[in-house]
Amino acid sequence: MMETALLKSFLGQLYPLAPAELDSFTANWKPVTFKRKTILTAAGETERYLYFVVEGVQRAFYLGDGNKEATIVFTYPPSFSGVADSFLTQTPSLYFLETITASRLLRISYDEIQHQIKIYPAIQQLIFKATAFALKGALERHIELQCFTNEEKFKVLLKRSPQVLNLVPHKYLASYLGMDATNFSKLLATVRL
Repeated sequence: MMETALLKSFLGQLYPLAPAELDSFTANWKPVTFKRKTILTAAGETERYLYFVVEGVQRAFYLGDGNKEATIVFTYPPSFSGVADSFLTQTPSLYFLETITASRLLRISYDEIQHQIKIYPAIQQLIFKATAFALKGALERHIELQCFTNEEKFKVLLKRSPQVLNLVPHKYLASYLGMDATNFSKLLATVRL
């Protein structure tokens, strides 16, 4: 299965597992497909799955007062997806996870990961490493949002993930950068990349 090979390659770059550990862990991921604009996890629900993105783009967003959306993160292949804090703590999510495009994912349940950790403690190290990288990314994003100008945020985004301009509607990119769509359009027209 091509998806499992992609997952194994991704996991190998993150944290090397012994062949038996890797085979056991990846055997428990199930393929799922979703249409575009499908809510995978709603605010108030507890995230039950860790996803691996095979195809498509997803976003996590917070819905504030007056139904104002704040996009928190985008996920696309090859990467993990899901509401990480809700998944890891098994507490209700503060935000939504939805597909932006039709998506093919692999997923594993929280209970299955806990079972795998009991059999193979190295899987806990893999989860720890993934969580550490997610925290690192979240803290870097926090600095960008707090300290960078709109132009600097725009340039960092395009340096880190240039493909998002073609994959993600610009209104979501503007929300992710913490600016209104008009300012985003101006930056798109004027900033040299």
